[in-house]
Order: sequence, then C-alpha cells, then structure tokens
Amino acid sequence: MRRQTIRDLAKAAGVSISTASNALNGTGRTNAETIERVKRVAEEIGFRPNALARGLLTKRSHAIGMLTNDTYGRLTLPMAAGVSEVLVDHGLSVFLCATNNDPRLARLHLETLLDRQVDGIIFTATRLDLKPPPELAKLSIPVVYAFAEGPADSISFFPDDAQGARLAVEHLQALGRSRILHITGPEDYLAVRVRAKAYRECIGPKAEVFYGDWSEEWGHEAIEQILARGDNRPDAIFCGNDEIARGVIDALRDKDLAVPGDIAVVGFDNWEVISRQTRPPLTTIDMELKEIGHRAGLAILNLTRGEAVPTGITRLPCRLVVRQSCGGQSG
Repeated sequence: MRRQTIRDLAKAAGVSISTASNALNGTGRTNAETIERVKRVAEEIGFRPNALARGLLTKRSHAIGMLTNDTYGRLTLPMAAGVSEVLVDHGLSVFLCATNNDPRLARLHLETLLDRQVDGIIFTATRLDLKPPPELAKLSIPVVYAFAEGPADSISFFPDDAQGARLAVEHLQALGRSRILHITGPEDYLAVRVRAKAYRECIGPKAEVFYGDWSEEWGHEAIEQILARGDNRPDAIFCGNDEIARGVIDALRDKDLAVPGDIAVVGFDNWEVISRQTRPPLTTIDMELKEIGHRAGLAILNLTRGEAVPTGITRLPCRLVVRQSCGGQSG
C-alpha cells in the first residue's frame, strides 16, 4: 500500500494542504470543527505525519536522548520505560545510548544526539556520585539528570536512600527483631554511606555495618565472619542490595539457620530476577526507578515546551516489598 501523504489527507477532508497541516500541528487559525474532521479523516485513511517534515516545520526533532553508563540496563531500562510512557503520548521518541564508562564513547554518543537535533537529554548513571560528562552543562538544549547529580542549577531526581533504609529497619523492628546487622557494598559509594547512616540512626549504639562488594560471594563471606564470632547472633540482617541478600540467605541455609525463623533478611533494589527467585522470596526495598523515569520525562517535556521546572535535587520515596524472607507473603 502507498503511504498516504498530506495531499491525500487534504483531498479526503476537503480542505487545503496548509489547512490540513495547521489542523494536525495546532498552528494557524483553523476552527475546532475543521481540526476534528481532519484528525478523524487522518485516522480513517491511515495517514501518519512525516517526522522529518514536521521537524522542519516546528524546528524540533520530537526526540529525546538518554545517555547512560549502565551497560546492562538494570537501572536504566526501568527509568527509560518511565520516560517513554510520559513522552510517547506527546509524539516524542527516545534514543538510548550506553557509554560503558568510556569518556570518548560518551562524547561520540553526545555528538550523534546533537547531530540528530534532539530536543533534550536525560543523563542516568549506575551510582549517584558518578560525575556526568562536563559537556552536558554547556549545552543549549535542556538536560535532566536521573539517578545522577548534575550541576547546582540543574534538575536531578534521586531515590531517597535514607528513607528506604529506614523502611527496611523499621519493618524488621516492627516484627520484633532487635539485633539487626547491616551488610552492604563498598563504602566509597554515596548511596552506601547514606543508607548506613540511616540504619545507624534507627539502631543506635549497637549498630554494626559490614562493607564489602555488591555480590553474593560477599554475602556468604560476611555470614562466615559474623557467625565465627560465636556471640550474640543477629536475628535480622538488612542487606545493601538483593545480590548480597541472596548470598546471605544461601550462607545461612548452609549453616542450618532458617530464614526467617532464626534470622530475617531484607534486601534493597527489588531486582525481581533475584528477589522473586531467592528461597525464600526476598523482602526488599524498591527504588521506584520507573517513577524516577516518569518524573524525569515530565521535566524534560516541560523544558522542551519552554515551561519552568524547579531546579535542585528531588528525592523520591522508596517502597517496601514484603515477601517471605521476613515472614510475609510472597509479593
């Protein structure tokens, strides 16, 4: 079938080509009845506007670039889904580019996005304290940061790590657990330090934090260290991510300790490929990455329209997902 053109649409709707174009793009002085008729006929004949022609008319590409260092997409893909949900209804596409933490590749992707004349850029990262490419601060198009912190006058969206840590610890305390340890990732991560601080504030002087890797192996090793002490065994463990938590649970099983009977376990991330498959399924903290994407998408949409968006860091609340590793039902 031949693609329907604006000329075909105008003929079918009984209007001029310029009137049909104005009706579709919301320009000119076309009356409401004509706009409705043109749009109805466009749907009936299967007319799709030419994106290149529309871009030339509106001086916009109707596309947003997403630049990320997240090679595997575990953090970025949920955010990208949130961004797309916001933008798709407004006719905007999203180009996702992974930099693999390579500054040269980041510059090449950025140049490509600018060559495509994207209307704005969203930058995401795998850790909150990773410095974004400095070139982003010099662009003339809008830039929004998601799971990354931009310059002081920029717009950034974070998960509220402190609130998430409090949710985890307070849930364990509400279950009557009193000897709660925290096994987490490398101390040089900002998120690790923020969560550990919130944990200490909840627990008080008896708080113990074990820093290590973001891995199941570290979860095993930490349990070996803790049980080797032989005194005052914990009755709950709050883990810095779901991988550590699965390692912890497997190590406890190896030691004939029941979860949650002897020791309750909470993770962080709600990475469902792990949290749902852990035995027992893992109670964990969801960072609501899709919602961060929604907010970043709304911000970039408003900026491309010339609307004001408050600058600074917006911390979005995390959510507790209760499953069986604390005695709840599988979620």
